[in-house]
Amino acid sequence: MNTYNWYQTLIKPSWFPPSWLFGPVWTVLYAIIVVSFGTVFYKAFTGKLSWIVALPFALNLIFNFAFTPLQFGLKNNLLAAIDIVLVLGTLISALYAIWYASPDLHWVVYSNTPYLLWVTFATILQLTITYLNR
Repeated sequence: MNTYNWYQTLIKPSWFPPSWLFGPVWTVLYAIIVVSFGTVFYKAFTGKLSWIVALPFALNLIFNFAFTPLQFGLKNNLLAAIDIVLVLGTLISALYAIWYASPDLHWVVYSNTPYLLWVTFATILQLTITYLNR
């Protein structure tokens, strides 16, 4: 069964957003991530920011990029649910770390508010889909 057909067969909550929304949302979010996370990594590479502060940003990217292969490649809702919780956790950790480590980078927190809101929604959605299809 191909991925599209498999995903269509899953039970989803009534508040599941239309499929066409995901592409535009992630396009905007990835633009925000490139600029803000890129700034954090640049500051870490140039020694203006501790790598311990940049670590949750790196982990967030790893977990973020792992979601699609887990959900749609392996077709594993449980692993995708665990992963999206890790995406949310590392994002919160990253924003907390940068807020307290570098006052001149508070804009990173503000600019990632849409990402935080979307990942919170996506976490609730994935946990719901995982529960409904257990």
